[in-house]
Amino acid sequence: MILSEQTSRPVLHSHPISRRKALIVAIFAWTGFALLAWAVLTGHTATIDRTALLFWRDGDLRPIGPVRLLEVVRDITALGGVLLRNLFALAAIVALVFLGHRRAASLLGLTVVLGWVVEVVIKLLVGRPRPEITLHLTEAGGSSFPSGHSFNSAVVFLAIALAFAGFSSRERVRVTILGAALATSLMVAWSRVWLGIHWPADALAGWLGGTAWAFSAAALLGPAARLTAAKSERFSAPSSALH
Repeated sequence: MILSEQTSRPVLHSHPISRRKALIVAIFAWTGFALLAWAVLTGHTATIDRTALLFWRDGDLRPIGPVRLLEVVRDITALGGVLLRNLFALAAIVALVFLGHRRAASLLGLTVVLGWVVEVVIKLLVGRPRPEITLHLTEAGGSSFPSGHSFNSAVVFLAIALAFAGFSSRERVRVTILGAALATSLMVAWSRVWLGIHWPADALAGWLGGTAWAFSAAALLGPAARLTAAKSERFSAPSSALH
């Protein structure tokens, strides 16, 4: 007897995050973002921003720590840069396509592109200048609120995490993947402050906004790792092609 080629293909079952949970996370993150935006626009963060930005700097306004730390932080901030984050997103999209999840790939791409548009619009509307009280230890342009690196890295890493975490039915695995994405994007946000090119409120708002957007997309557009019932049944049903 010969087993058909179709039935020998690997099966990837989907266990996507519930839309309800994604919506709850999105609401909390949007609330935090809105509160920070209000505080920045009304000047309530000025003292805290200045104190936090200068807290770990010496008399020459350079961050306290070994010289090698500067390269480490620059490497971390590069993870949220245009080149690397988009390469990660593109690689994830290609992987999803090869795995047969074209809808998931499309949703991931849409989440990333629209997230970037949202971040640019908010940045133009607020127009907050970057801090000038410290040395800028890397190149940066445009307005400060929200931090584009923080916002877009949260969008990309969380959108990818939401897409691939759904391939595991184990809650610990899913939480670990999402936690790693949250931590990595938060490190990118911290690096922008350490390098002196963003006020702390702007970096935190960027991270909250990006997180809110990624989970909003998961809630409204559907879980990125969803596998259609028809495809699942086609691969898991007993084969009738045995000879």
